[in-house]
Amino acid sequence: MTAIAFACGAFLSTLGGGLFALRFRKAIRYILAFAAGVLVGVASFDLLPEILRVAERIGADVRSAMVALVLGFLAFHSIEKFVLVHGAREQDYAAHHHPAVGVLSALALVGHSFLDGLGIGLGFQVSASVGIAVAIAVIAHDFCDGMNTVSLMLVNRNGARRAFTMLALDAAAPVAGAASAAFLELSPRVLMLYLGFFAGFLLYIGASDVLPEAHSGARAGQALALVGLTVAGAAFAYAAVRLA
Repeated sequence: MTAIAFACGAFLSTLGGGLFALRFRKAIRYILAFAAGVLVGVASFDLLPEILRVAERIGADVRSAMVALVLGFLAFHSIEKFVLVHGAREQDYAAHHHPAVGVLSALALVGHSFLDGLGIGLGFQVSASVGIAVAIAVIAHDFCDGMNTVSLMLVNRNGARRAFTMLALDAAAPVAGAASAAFLELSPRVLMLYLGFFAGFLLYIGASDVLPEAHSGARAGQALALVGLTVAGAAFAYAAVRLA
């Protein structure tokens, strides 16, 4: 039930991000900069140390988890480049705005959000502190997911009503993912590999997707504020991990 409660936070974050994208656009880069720091911070300050603790406890070779981390990084890089899930920018679609493209891309984000919720549930299988830290990262990231879902729908000539429908599906997906984790019981070794894979995903999304989007087209005066917000996001992640 704890995992589902935190997944409800992801639901609200996704919904809030989508509604924000429907109403405001000018302040979006500052939120993205902070979220990037949170994502990288959680991967670095919580998931990686937890992987080392699990490996030491079960006598496993930690290098296998690092291989999983690299695979996670590369897998989501491939998804972004070939499935157009993340990093979809309006200029990339200048020549072909098709409603079906927006729907398919938004559906891919829904599937990704389901895995976010699954990550929360599996994180709580490791420990409460890992579950809370993963939930914080997912909640921060899902605000961006909500914005991406709406943006992908609108830029591909889908109406606001259809965009909101896809946003609702995307928001509900983490709750379904967290609930499904209750039916999975993974061994510590498999959980260690999953944490490595998930850490690679967070590092990619934060450093290679969200952060470049925040700085895209930023003026020189904005860059310093954006860097400061990214540092603040990482510091927030560190404090949250310590408190958890």
